[in-house]
Amino acid sequence: MSIVERLRAAGCVFAEEEAALLEEAARDDQHLEELVRQRVDGLPLEHAVGWAMFCGQRIVVTKGVFVPRHRTELLVDLATDLKPSLVVDLCCGSGAVGAVLQHRLPAATVYAADIDPVAVACARQNLTNVFEGDLFDALPTHLKGHIDVVVANVPYVPTDDIRFMPTEARDHEARVALDGGVDGLEVMRRVAAQAATWLRPGGHLMSETSERQAPAALQAFTAAGLEAKLVTSEDTTAVVGIA
Repeated sequence: MSIVERLRAAGCVFAEEEAALLEEAARDDQHLEELVRQRVDGLPLEHAVGWAMFCGQRIVVTKGVFVPRHRTELLVDLATDLKPSLVVDLCCGSGAVGAVLQHRLPAATVYAADIDPVAVACARQNLTNVFEGDLFDALPTHLKGHIDVVVANVPYVPTDDIRFMPTEARDHEARVALDGGVDGLEVMRRVAAQAATWLRPGGHLMSETSERQAPAALQAFTAAGLEAKLVTSEDTTAVVGIA
Protein backbone atom coordinates (compact mmCIF):
# COMPACT_ATOMS: atom_id res chain seq x y z
CA MET A 1 0.00 0.00 0.00
CA SER A 2 1.38 3.42 -0.95
CA ILE A 3 1.90 6.24 1.52
CA VAL A 4 -1.05 8.14 0.04
CA GLU A 5 -3.28 5.08 0.38
CA ARG A 6 -2.21 4.54 3.99
CA LEU A 7 -2.89 8.16 4.86
CA ARG A 8 -6.24 8.14 3.09
CA ALA A 9 -7.25 4.94 4.90
CA ALA A 10 -6.40 6.68 8.18
CA GLY A 11 -8.82 9.48 7.33
CA CYS A 12 -6.40 12.14 6.05
CA VAL A 13 -8.49 14.22 3.65
CA PHE A 14 -5.48 15.79 1.93
CA ALA A 15 -3.47 12.59 1.71
CA GLU A 16 -1.48 13.55 -1.39
CA GLU A 17 -0.36 16.87 0.09
CA GLU A 18 0.47 15.27 3.43
CA ALA A 19 2.51 12.51 1.78
CA ALA A 20 4.60 15.11 -0.03
CA LEU A 21 5.26 17.02 3.19
CA LEU A 22 6.23 13.86 5.07
CA GLU A 23 8.61 12.90 2.27
CA GLU A 24 10.16 16.37 2.40
CA ALA A 25 10.66 16.14 6.16
CA ALA A 26 12.12 12.63 6.18
CA ARG A 27 15.89 12.19 6.53
CA ASP A 28 15.80 8.76 4.89
CA ASP A 29 13.43 5.91 4.08
CA GLN A 30 13.45 4.60 7.64
CA HIS A 31 12.59 8.01 9.02
CA LEU A 32 9.85 8.41 6.42
CA GLU A 33 8.28 5.14 7.51
CA GLU A 34 8.34 6.33 11.12
CA LEU A 35 6.70 9.65 10.20
CA VAL A 36 4.00 7.92 8.19
CA ARG A 37 3.31 5.49 11.02
CA GLN A 38 3.02 8.34 13.52
CA ARG A 39 0.67 10.26 11.24
CA VAL A 40 -1.49 7.17 10.66
CA ASP A 41 -1.63 6.73 14.43
CA GLY A 42 -3.04 10.25 14.80
CA LEU A 43 -0.04 12.50 15.39
CA PRO A 44 -0.81 15.98 13.97
CA LEU A 45 0.91 16.56 10.65
CA GLU A 46 2.59 19.67 12.05
CA HIS A 47 4.15 17.65 14.87
CA ALA A 48 5.32 15.02 12.42
CA VAL A 49 7.04 17.44 10.02
CA GLY A 50 8.09 19.87 12.77
CA TRP A 51 6.50 23.03 11.46
CA ALA A 52 3.21 24.78 10.68
CA MET A 53 2.40 27.39 8.07
CA PHE A 54 0.98 30.48 9.78
CA CYS A 55 0.41 33.86 8.16
CA GLY A 56 2.63 32.76 5.30
CA GLN A 57 5.55 31.80 7.55
CA ARG A 58 6.93 28.43 8.57
CA ILE A 59 6.78 28.21 12.35
CA VAL A 60 8.69 25.50 14.22
CA VAL A 61 6.21 23.34 16.14
CA THR A 62 7.55 20.55 18.32
CA LYS A 63 5.61 17.61 19.74
CA GLY A 64 3.21 18.49 22.54
CA VAL A 65 3.03 22.17 21.59
CA PHE A 66 -0.18 23.91 20.52
CA VAL A 67 -0.42 24.05 16.73
CA PRO A 68 -1.20 27.60 15.53
CA ARG A 69 -4.66 27.85 13.95
CA HIS A 70 -5.48 29.86 10.85
CA ARG A 71 -8.31 31.62 12.70
CA THR A 72 -5.68 33.27 14.91
CA GLU A 73 -4.46 35.19 11.87
CA LEU A 74 -7.22 37.73 12.64
CA LEU A 75 -5.54 38.45 15.97
CA VAL A 76 -2.21 39.00 14.21
CA ASP A 77 -3.73 41.25 11.54
CA LEU A 78 -5.45 43.44 14.14
CA ALA A 79 -2.25 43.77 16.16
CA THR A 80 -0.27 44.60 13.02
CA ASP A 81 -2.68 47.39 12.12
CA LEU A 82 -1.82 49.20 15.37
CA LYS A 83 1.89 49.34 14.40
CA PRO A 84 3.08 48.87 18.00
CA SER A 85 6.66 49.46 19.09
CA LEU A 86 6.55 47.10 22.10
CA VAL A 87 4.53 43.88 21.89
CA VAL A 88 4.02 40.96 24.25
CA ASP A 89 2.81 37.57 23.00
CA LEU A 90 1.27 36.06 26.14
CA CYS A 91 0.42 32.33 26.31
CA CYS A 92 2.66 32.19 23.27
CA GLY A 93 2.82 28.44 22.65
CA SER A 94 5.13 28.03 19.67
CA GLY A 95 5.58 31.80 19.52
CA ALA A 96 3.81 31.94 16.17
CA VAL A 97 1.99 35.21 16.83
CA GLY A 98 5.08 36.96 18.13
CA ALA A 99 7.26 35.63 15.31
CA VAL A 100 4.91 36.91 12.62
CA LEU A 101 4.57 40.29 14.31
CA GLN A 102 8.36 40.56 14.54
CA HIS A 103 8.60 39.80 10.83
CA ARG A 104 5.90 42.30 9.91
CA LEU A 105 7.13 44.99 12.30
CA PRO A 106 10.94 44.71 12.22
CA ALA A 107 11.39 47.91 14.22
CA ALA A 108 9.22 46.61 17.07
CA THR A 109 10.49 44.87 20.19
CA VAL A 110 8.62 41.62 20.81
CA TYR A 111 8.53 39.63 24.04
CA ALA A 112 6.78 36.30 24.56
CA ALA A 113 5.89 34.15 27.54
CA ASP A 114 4.30 30.80 28.34
CA ILE A 115 3.91 28.68 31.46
CA ASP A 116 4.75 25.43 29.63
CA PRO A 117 8.52 24.77 29.45
CA VAL A 118 8.07 22.61 26.35
CA ALA A 119 6.30 25.47 24.58
CA VAL A 120 8.97 27.94 25.72
CA ALA A 121 11.73 25.76 24.28
CA CYS A 122 9.84 25.57 21.00
CA ALA A 123 9.11 29.32 20.90
CA ARG A 124 12.80 30.10 21.37
CA GLN A 125 13.39 28.48 17.98
CA ASN A 126 11.04 31.02 16.41
CA LEU A 127 11.91 34.29 18.18
CA THR A 128 14.03 35.81 20.92
CA ASN A 129 12.96 37.31 24.27
CA VAL A 130 10.88 34.28 25.31
CA PHE A 131 10.24 33.83 29.04
CA GLU A 132 8.82 30.99 31.12
CA GLY A 133 6.23 31.66 33.79
CA ASP A 134 2.62 32.37 34.67
CA LEU A 135 1.21 35.13 32.45
CA PHE A 136 2.67 38.58 33.24
CA ASP A 137 4.77 37.16 36.10
CA ALA A 138 7.13 35.76 33.47
CA LEU A 139 7.99 39.16 32.03
CA PRO A 140 10.80 41.55 33.01
CA THR A 141 9.38 44.10 35.43
CA HIS A 142 10.78 47.04 33.44
CA LEU A 143 8.02 46.45 30.87
CA LYS A 144 5.32 47.54 33.33
CA GLY A 145 3.40 50.50 32.02
CA HIS A 146 5.19 50.54 28.66
CA ILE A 147 3.62 47.80 26.50
CA ASP A 148 1.76 48.98 23.41
CA VAL A 149 -0.02 45.72 22.62
CA VAL A 150 -0.53 42.46 24.50
CA VAL A 151 -1.71 39.65 22.24
CA ALA A 152 -2.97 36.88 24.50
CA ASN A 153 -4.15 33.78 22.67
CA VAL A 154 -5.25 32.30 25.98
CA PRO A 155 -6.69 28.79 26.37
CA TYR A 156 -10.46 29.22 26.13
CA VAL A 157 -11.95 25.73 25.82
CA PRO A 158 -14.26 24.98 28.79
CA THR A 159 -12.85 22.07 30.77
CA ASP A 160 -15.83 19.80 30.12
CA ASP A 161 -15.67 20.49 26.37
CA ILE A 162 -12.10 19.27 25.88
CA ARG A 163 -13.33 15.71 25.49
CA PHE A 164 -15.25 16.79 22.39
CA MET A 165 -12.20 18.27 20.65
CA PRO A 166 -10.58 16.50 17.68
CA THR A 167 -8.25 13.78 18.87
CA GLU A 168 -5.24 15.51 17.29
CA ALA A 169 -5.65 18.41 19.71
CA ARG A 170 -7.00 16.51 22.69
CA ASP A 171 -4.35 13.81 22.69
CA HIS A 172 -1.30 15.63 21.34
CA GLU A 173 -1.41 19.25 22.55
CA ALA A 174 -0.66 20.28 26.11
CA ARG A 175 -3.75 20.46 28.32
CA VAL A 176 -2.58 23.80 29.69
CA ALA A 177 -2.80 25.25 26.17
CA LEU A 178 -6.45 24.23 25.81
CA ASP A 179 -8.16 24.31 29.21
CA GLY A 180 -9.77 27.66 30.00
CA GLY A 181 -11.54 26.50 33.15
CA VAL A 182 -15.23 25.93 33.85
CA ASP A 183 -16.54 28.46 31.33
CA GLY A 184 -13.37 28.77 29.26
CA LEU A 185 -12.67 32.33 30.41
CA GLU A 186 -10.70 31.89 33.62
CA VAL A 187 -7.31 32.66 32.07
CA MET A 188 -8.73 35.56 30.06
CA ARG A 189 -10.11 37.12 33.26
CA ARG A 190 -6.71 36.85 34.92
CA VAL A 191 -5.02 38.51 31.95
CA ALA A 192 -7.62 41.29 31.84
CA ALA A 193 -7.27 41.94 35.57
CA GLN A 194 -3.51 42.52 35.26
CA ALA A 195 -3.36 44.19 31.86
CA ALA A 196 -3.76 47.81 32.96
CA THR A 197 -0.62 47.56 35.10
CA TRP A 198 1.48 46.49 32.12
CA LEU A 199 -0.01 48.46 29.23
CA ARG A 200 1.00 52.03 28.53
CA PRO A 201 -1.83 54.59 28.59
CA GLY A 202 -3.79 53.95 25.41
CA GLY A 203 -2.30 50.48 24.99
CA HIS A 204 -4.32 47.49 23.79
CA LEU A 205 -5.04 43.98 25.01
CA MET A 206 -6.20 41.53 22.35
CA SER A 207 -7.47 38.03 22.94
CA GLU A 208 -9.12 35.43 20.76
CA THR A 209 -12.40 33.91 21.91
CA SER A 210 -15.35 32.00 20.43
CA GLU A 211 -18.66 33.28 19.14
CA ARG A 212 -20.48 31.55 21.99
CA GLN A 213 -18.21 33.06 24.63
CA ALA A 214 -17.93 36.52 23.07
CA PRO A 215 -20.50 38.33 25.27
CA ALA A 216 -18.97 36.92 28.46
CA ALA A 217 -15.47 37.75 27.21
CA LEU A 218 -16.52 41.34 26.61
CA GLN A 219 -17.91 41.46 30.13
CA ALA A 220 -14.62 40.11 31.48
CA PHE A 221 -12.76 43.01 29.89
CA THR A 222 -15.16 45.67 31.11
CA ALA A 223 -15.21 44.18 34.61
CA ALA A 224 -11.45 44.76 34.70
CA GLY A 225 -12.04 48.45 33.97
CA LEU A 226 -11.09 48.27 30.28
CA GLU A 227 -12.94 49.72 27.31
CA ALA A 228 -13.65 46.80 25.00
CA LYS A 229 -15.11 45.75 21.68
CA LEU A 230 -15.38 42.60 19.59
CA VAL A 231 -14.11 42.08 16.03
CA THR A 232 -15.32 39.13 13.96
CA SER A 233 -13.73 37.82 10.79
CA GLU A 234 -15.90 37.96 7.67
CA ASP A 235 -14.24 34.82 6.32
CA THR A 236 -13.99 32.61 9.40
CA THR A 237 -15.66 32.22 12.78
CA ALA A 238 -12.73 33.96 14.48
CA VAL A 239 -13.61 36.48 17.18
CA VAL A 240 -11.13 38.80 18.88
CA GLY A 241 -11.78 40.95 21.91
CA ILE A 242 -9.90 44.25 21.90
CA ALA A 243 -9.60 46.19 25.17
